[in-house]
Amino acid sequence: MTVIQRAWRLLNTGHKTGPANMAIDEAIQRAHGRGEVPPTLRFYGWTPASVTIGYFQSMAGEVNLAAVKAGGWGAVRRQTGGRMIFHHEELTYSVAIREELLPGGVVETYRELSAGLLAGLQNLGAQPELSGESEDPRRANPGGFNTACFDAPAAYELTVSGRKVAGSAQTRSGGVILQHGSIPFHLDVDLLFSLLNAPADRLEKLKERFRSKAMALDEALGRSVGWDEAVAAFTAGFRDGLGLALTPGSLTPAEEAEAAELLRTKYGSDEWNLKK
Repeated sequence: MTVIQRAWRLLNTGHKTGPANMAIDEAIQRAHGRGEVPPTLRFYGWTPASVTIGYFQSMAGEVNLAAVKAGGWGAVRRQTGGRMIFHHEELTYSVAIREELLPGGVVETYRELSAGLLAGLQNLGAQPELSGESEDPRRANPGGFNTACFDAPAAYELTVSGRKVAGSAQTRSGGVILQHGSIPFHLDVDLLFSLLNAPADRLEKLKERFRSKAMALDEALGRSVGWDEAVAAFTAGFRDGLGLALTPGSLTPAEEAEAAELLRTKYGSDEWNLKK
């Protein structure tokens, strides 16, 4: 499968709260589904750094909400599946594109979009590989305590030396694919696990396992990476890896209004974030 429409909009919306980021992603997905905007690649960050949980997870069950509050962090439920992520020092991307413009199932479209991530990592100087096809990206953790999204790679996610360097999740609504993902600059494993409801008697083993399965850009490259450098590298990566024509743009007034409404009624509400 391949991308049918190659003229995309490029957005860099900077750093926002977790609920605002999730509301914007969904507003873009809806606007694209109505034909109001072209396929869209968006880059963004998080202020404050925030926990997100997958659609099917329990916030109270997975997240140490007292520690989140004490640290001044945020917390929000994604509309995509998967496991908890702590969006701390990272670049986040999202893609909204109609299914007719990117045909195929979840695994096939992961593979296509991963070409942009692969090229972006190469632009930074990493030597990434794509994980194999043996796992469905939507699979659940096989038994026991669910750690975090970077615990293990799924199909067509990026690894360096066998360790995951980018975690993605996908959902489809109204005929539109929304895929978003986390590319960490640095991983603070102790901080991450302080925000999880991890069993105390297994905590150190879980941390050790996580460190053996996950890697951030600073470790992969042997140097630190900044926001502007990462945005430029992954912009070029998606452009060249997928053969896109990217036109910088901004949210439309309709998208801004819809995002504000979604923030008020959905992503900013306990009814959404704390539901079981």
